Formats: sequence, C-alpha cells, structure tokens
Amino acid sequence: MAWTEKGGALEKEFEFSNFIEAFSFLTKVAIIAEKQNHHPEIINVYNKVKLRLSSHDLGNIVGEKDHALAKSIDQIHH
Repeated sequence: MAWTEKGGALEKEFEFSNFIEAFSFLTKVAIIAEKQNHHPEIINVYNKVKLRLSSHDLGNIVGEKDHALAKSIDQIHH
C-alpha cells in the first residue's frame, strides 16, 4: 500500500503478524525519525500501525521532511 495524502499529511497503515513485530517496526521508525529530527503521529493497535506525517512548522502540510521520512520507513518495511 502506498502513502496517501489526506488532510495535510501523508498516511499509511501497516499490518504485521503480531504485536511484537509491530512494535519492533515502531522501534526502527523511532530511530529513523530521531535521526531525521522529524517525528510521526503513531497509532498502534495489536498488529496494526498507522503513521501520519505532517510538517507542523510549515503549517500542517506535507513537506520535504515528510517525503524523506516516508521513503526511509518504506525501506525498513519491505
């Protein structure tokens, strides 16, 4: 599934086999987000993760940082 632009943000949902796999993915996302100094909104329910990327400093629109983070996240989730 591709990232979709909705309400001034990029959104994507991910599904895993179980909670541990979902949380492991989120740990990797956290490390990447911290390195890029751009942090997603995260919703995690059991084996499902929803990420939302928006540039608050640009007025809650999709910016370059959002696209860069989305690309990095896609690289860890094949």
